[in-house]
Amino acid sequence: MLFMVIEHFKNKDAKAIYRRLRDQGRMQPEGLKYVSSWIDAGLTRCWQVMECDDVRLLQQWIACWSDLTEFEIVPVVPSQDVQALMQAVL
Repeated sequence: MLFMVIEHFKNKDAKAIYRRLRDQGRMQPEGLKYVSSWIDAGLTRCWQVMECDDVRLLQQWIACWSDLTEFEIVPVVPSQDVQALMQAVL
């Protein structure tokens, strides 16, 4: 499954996020795959796509970062998959 992870940096402190990333890496458990990410121009939010088959892996990763960021998790499907599905029902 794919998940859009929206992170809101606590205290708008991007330095704390990137310091930990530099020092400890992403800290993602085996089986949780980082796909891609985007950061807003103000350095206060991040959008990431993560992939895993077991949502507990995502929860384990979130626990490693929850002191520095608030998370919003949205299960997502690639648009080409939805388009193919919709073509079948139109």
